[in-house]
Amino acid sequence: MPSAAAPIISSVQKLVLYETRARYFLVGSNNAETKYRVLKIDRTEPKDLVIIDDRHVYTQQEVRELLGRLDLGNRTKMGQKGSSGLFRAVSAFGVVGFVRFLEGYYIVLITKRRKMADIGGHAIYKVEDTNMIYIPNDSVRVTHPDEARYLRIFQNVDLSSNFYFSYSYDLSHSLQYNLTVLRMPLEMLKSETTQNRQESFDIFEDEGLITQGGSGVFGICSEPYMKYVWNGELLDIIKNTVHRDWLLYIIHGFCGQSKLLIYGRPVYVTLIARRSSKFAGTRFLKRGANCEGDVANEVETEQILCDASVMSFTAGSYSSYVQVRGSVPLYWSQDISTMMPKPPITLDQADPFAHVAALHFDQMFQRFGSPIIILNLVKSKLCNVLDRLNVIAESVVKKTGFFVNRPDSYCSILRPDEKWNELGGCVIPTGRLQTGILRTNCVDCLDRTNTAQFMVGKCALAYQLYSLGLIDKPNLQFDTDAVRLFEELYEDHGDTLSLQYGGSQLVHRVKTYRKIAPWTQHSKDIMQTLSRYYSNAFSDADRQDSINLFLGVFHPTEGKPHLWELPTDFYLHHKNTMRLLPTRRSYTYWWTPEVIKHLPLPYDEVICAVNLKKLIVKKFHKYEEEIDIHNEFFRPYELSSFDDTFCLAMTSSARDFMPKTVGIDPSPFTVRKPDETGKSVLGNKSNREEAVLQRKTAASAPPPPSEEAVSSSSEDDSGTDREEEGSVSQRSTPVKMTDAGDSAKVTENVVQPMKELYGINLSDGLSEEDFSIYSRFVQLGQSQHKQDKNSQQPCSRCSDGVIKLTPISAFSQDNIYEVQPPKVDRKSTEIFQAHIQASQGIMQPLGKEDSSMYREYIRNRYL
Repeated sequence: MPSAAAPIISSVQKLVLYETRARYFLVGSNNAETKYRVLKIDRTEPKDLVIIDDRHVYTQQEVRELLGRLDLGNRTKMGQKGSSGLFRAVSAFGVVGFVRFLEGYYIVLITKRRKMADIGGHAIYKVEDTNMIYIPNDSVRVTHPDEARYLRIFQNVDLSSNFYFSYSYDLSHSLQYNLTVLRMPLEMLKSETTQNRQESFDIFEDEGLITQGGSGVFGICSEPYMKYVWNGELLDIIKNTVHRDWLLYIIHGFCGQSKLLIYGRPVYVTLIARRSSKFAGTRFLKRGANCEGDVANEVETEQILCDASVMSFTAGSYSSYVQVRGSVPLYWSQDISTMMPKPPITLDQADPFAHVAALHFDQMFQRFGSPIIILNLVKSKLCNVLDRLNVIAESVVKKTGFFVNRPDSYCSILRPDEKWNELGGCVIPTGRLQTGILRTNCVDCLDRTNTAQFMVGKCALAYQLYSLGLIDKPNLQFDTDAVRLFEELYEDHGDTLSLQYGGSQLVHRVKTYRKIAPWTQHSKDIMQTLSRYYSNAFSDADRQDSINLFLGVFHPTEGKPHLWELPTDFYLHHKNTMRLLPTRRSYTYWWTPEVIKHLPLPYDEVICAVNLKKLIVKKFHKYEEEIDIHNEFFRPYELSSFDDTFCLAMTSSARDFMPKTVGIDPSPFTVRKPDETGKSVLGNKSNREEAVLQRKTAASAPPPPSEEAVSSSSEDDSGTDREEEGSVSQRSTPVKMTDAGDSAKVTENVVQPMKELYGINLSDGLSEEDFSIYSRFVQLGQSQHKQDKNSQQPCSRCSDGVIKLTPISAFSQDNIYEVQPPKVDRKSTEIFQAHIQASQGIMQPLGKEDSSMYREYIRNRYL
């Protein structure tokens, strides 16, 4: 069934900043470099930011002509060819924002990126490097003695550590929200398109639809959830001035993706953590909540499961489960001036009506629906922790349910599980919705919280796999490849979040609570505890000042105290201490009536007038680049290699966790012994593998010196890639290194029996029982097709030149598709054959067109 809408892909993905003495020109293009936009930034204003967006979409030729005119007009002497008037300053991939301290404005650009995950063809990138450029010219610059110190504090927030963005996928919202928006009724999309056309920012946006009859696909772009956006304050000054494609919102937290291979069927397991930008800070300096109900260390964790064999939000299978961690929503703190490892907890303000907690849970009702389940781990000591958490996890998942974008599979209807009928949530014709959420907290929301979230996520993962028809029962056991892969993903997630808030990696892990951690783990826990204590005592104050300045909590102002002169930042985060609030909410009726009316559904996902105003709906042609995620991912318009297209190197269950001998059951759901897997569950890794794992997870704020000394004890960064490749090759080779005298034994190990490798002897014939089972399987597969393949006419269906997915299963619940490739025309075939011959040294003679094109290029480039 065709989708009613598609997410809009940003048309500003590659940027080049050009410089003249009076202006900066920021040229942005889409991935195919067919559409361009230009921003003009004035450099003659010493303290004001003047940005002009001409609201025009340029072609590549028009941009070249524009830059040529700018170059010619800014030369010192007219007609002079030796010196250029337009300089190329820097290339980038996005604008983080604009910031001003005491002098003029700076622009922050993303200069390096790395692909971290892929969700339905929508790439998620990690910021690898940024560049901060001062905008005003030196001739008009008014210097200030404290500007350099503010700049140093601002840059102390390392943007290359766990900041993520996407050009086409809204990372501030959950997958359930993003896919729910795409399945809005067609009538509402039409009405929103009419309204947006009247208020359209770009005067050329809807021009093509009128000329070609207006047929197309609806594109949807939603407003981000600003609570999880970290550069919202930096983009606020240009939000109403420039086109929306210039606004690139980034989140802070964690993003990891692993591949679960189920008998050759790839399933991507993605973990995304969004850290709240409200009341954000470090461990002992941010506790409890502020006056608006925002709590410290609030992180929303979402685990996404998708069948990677079909890359489409419409035809693919997707499932997600969301849970939250956050500090106790009260006015409380801990005094670290006493130099105690565990300072006493003090309640700072009296709140007899729990007014702050009411505001916090009202926010949660609006975003997640009901029920809100609270798992409090403060002062909880149990003998068998994981067994108790397993019972809690089953109860929680049954009450909240989870999201899946397809109905129950046919095998689940034939053989329903008894626990499946008890599952909560909201069942809709297109699948299931998660209603409500689990909120977990301990004192720090780090170690115990991460273990509890892993247990709940493990239980939800079993239900997700069952809903996609990948396992026969919604149950996963420890010591399986799937759970070990998921556990490693959650440990990376916990290490990263712990570094951001506490200053060190996790102290207690899942292995610690399972009581299978090696004896060396205790010494590591002690060192992590010391590292955390050092960070909290000596470096957290500077990190807190950097966060306050980066998020716009503190604005430097001439004549007022500087950031480092403030005795506390309490007044910055609690706005009711600086001014009287205009209205006071009721202590008894603390909820929002509109939110309660739609429970258990979250109000943010309800189709109403308030939520429709947050959407930008635009009508595109069927093959427009802004909605064509296939061309965006595979890039057929450019010559690319497999290394560039599939550059995402993720952990794989088959490569990293599967046993060395395949004679055993290769299923990732089979319980294995510790010595049967590629990565030992006991953690007996070599020093090299531990160093690689530390470098993989230690990517947050700058670590204290003690932590650097511990993590870099004997490992060397040089040769890491060679060592990783060596570990893979050793893992895949079942040969034991022996002396020269045992050559016969080595040869015997290399040439292993076929039955041990494949489980069967391929030279023997099939038994009658196996042959009858195979015949019945083939007959079942043939009978479920709607029509014979011979009677189909693929050429007529693919005449429009795009790949089509055609459902061939008679069961509407299952997603079995066949792919009809596009028909290649004769000219494209000739170009491809010429390319192959050129690689073999056979060059084709240049035609008149090629010669004239080359002469034109030389004339424009050098003359």
